[in-house]
Amino acid sequence: MRGLLFTSSKASSPSYSVPQSPARWQKASSPSHSFAQSPARSPLSPVNTPSHHRTFSASIMEEDLLYAEQIIKRWDLDSPSYTKLDYLFTGDRREARQFLKSVRNLQSAMNYFVSESASSEKIIHAQKLMQVAMKRLEKEFYQILSANRDVLDSESVSNRSPRARSSVSDDDDASEEDDRISSSGNTVSDGERVSVSELAMADLKSVADCMISSGYAKECVRVYKIIRKSIVDETLYNLGVEKYSFNQINKMDWAVIEPKIKTWLHAEKVAVKSLFYGERILCDYVFSSSDKIRESCFSDICKEQALTLFEFPELVAKSKKSMERMFRTLDLYTAISDQWPEIEMIFSFDSMAVVRTQAVTSLVKLGEAVRAMLTDFEAAIQKETSKTPFHGGGIHPLTRYVMNYLVFLSDYTVALSDILADWPLQIQSALPESYFSSSNSEELSSISARLAWLVLVLLCKIDASAELYKDVAQSYLFLVNNLNYIVSKVNSSNLKLLIGEDWLVKHEQKLKQYAANYERMAWSKVISSLPENPNNLPTDVARDCFRRFNLEFTDACRKQATWVIPDSKMRDEIKISVAKKISPAYRTFYESYRDVFRGVDSVVRYAPDDLGNHLSDLFHGTGGLGSTGTPSHSSSSSSPLSRSR
Repeated sequence: MRGLLFTSSKASSPSYSVPQSPARWQKASSPSHSFAQSPARSPLSPVNTPSHHRTFSASIMEEDLLYAEQIIKRWDLDSPSYTKLDYLFTGDRREARQFLKSVRNLQSAMNYFVSESASSEKIIHAQKLMQVAMKRLEKEFYQILSANRDVLDSESVSNRSPRARSSVSDDDDASEEDDRISSSGNTVSDGERVSVSELAMADLKSVADCMISSGYAKECVRVYKIIRKSIVDETLYNLGVEKYSFNQINKMDWAVIEPKIKTWLHAEKVAVKSLFYGERILCDYVFSSSDKIRESCFSDICKEQALTLFEFPELVAKSKKSMERMFRTLDLYTAISDQWPEIEMIFSFDSMAVVRTQAVTSLVKLGEAVRAMLTDFEAAIQKETSKTPFHGGGIHPLTRYVMNYLVFLSDYTVALSDILADWPLQIQSALPESYFSSSNSEELSSISARLAWLVLVLLCKIDASAELYKDVAQSYLFLVNNLNYIVSKVNSSNLKLLIGEDWLVKHEQKLKQYAANYERMAWSKVISSLPENPNNLPTDVARDCFRRFNLEFTDACRKQATWVIPDSKMRDEIKISVAKKISPAYRTFYESYRDVFRGVDSVVRYAPDDLGNHLSDLFHGTGGLGSTGTPSHSSSSSSPLSRSR
């Protein structure tokens, strides 16, 4: 049996069978190493040369055979004098160069002797030497791979300098420099640094080229696959990549799946950017002499784990759907989509088409899952019903939930643009042109329409909820609060780019209209209680004006004691606006009759500064019950959105 994988320095030695046909050596021989390619020897075939030329050539070949025997026997694993801890590619690297050169000379000699006599004793002797040499190189190959696991990591390999060359090159001048590089990783001086990983890669390539050209590719490849596959398997295991079935994923709670998705997102990035990329570079470099071999190696090492990696998103996409899974689903889609160029390049071999197909399948399934969740999200908004007005006219939980959901969605513009590109919005009537910004690009039109439509659905639900308030002023305040929240969310997120400036302008105008309607309905009686011309009024008329103002202002403040405006900026703007409409007129009226009604509390209840103090206390929701009866914080308990929050 030929080609034993060495697991330690004391491993048993492989035995090699002598080929039955000398044609193997002719086929396996590299043209670059053949006798005909040597400039120091006759390019003519021995068959067509004179006898004395053949004798001269035979003499040269015999000398090569003798030289090869001296070098190879010195490193014979079965030799009693061989020290088990010695390796060719450590210490004085000239030995490695001599060994590889002797193998090439041996191969040339074998080709020559085969052409003279296929049954020559020299052929048998040369074959036995070749087996000893290949056994040695197989052990060296294993040793280089094993001893340099740390420096042949994917990051080091993927960052490999293109200047790396074989450390056992026949170029004597270049090789003198390499002699100064030890296996401990020391580099040459004066800034000419060759990393340990580059050196190990160059050694692997030299051994692989020699074994492949000598017909021992199978032994070389077997060792390489075992060592490198163990590294890939171990790395992905440490990254948390596991093999799951659909039933396993489908039965998991979201609290279990979500951490696994986070782990996968990190692992996928490392695997594509570093691990698989580094393995592809290493395979391409070490086995550059054979396209078939490098494809076979990379496929056998990485295919299984790559399929496991890229299958996970598909399993998640096909499992149970819920709106809370939307953003992790988009994270999975984005991870594969962003790295698709690298995936396509790394797994470009025909034998790796199944990996590319799996990645695309996962993208398709993730896109379908996102579409399904968007459909469910819209349906949940439509089904949301409120039977009682929301306490204080504040921001409805539906508004908060939907807008925050849409803000997060807007962060996935690229992924959603791909997913929604061929999924047009189906509605009974088209959205008005003013609903979008004219600057939106065609690429964003689909996602813009979808998000704008969801905002419109929300606004319709808010309008319906406003009708539940008995006090019209409070219903307008409710619209102010909720529309202001929606506009603020759009203006401070990517929704602004998607929905557009025109939408913002239109709804900011509507917000001002709602605020004006609130002021008119809430404070018109207070404002109208003040006389247009406060000067020279009869005392009785002035007294009635004060008493009417006291009544209306007190009633307005009492009713609005539990009303709220959560946004501090909007709260101050409305207070200032109301104060400007009331305080100046009241101050003039007050100063005109202050002395007339001095000490009569039932007539002049408020000083001008008192008005500002009372207004400043409003809209914090800290007063008693308002006019809408028992406050209600809840919506219909059957709402899908209520259960999701």
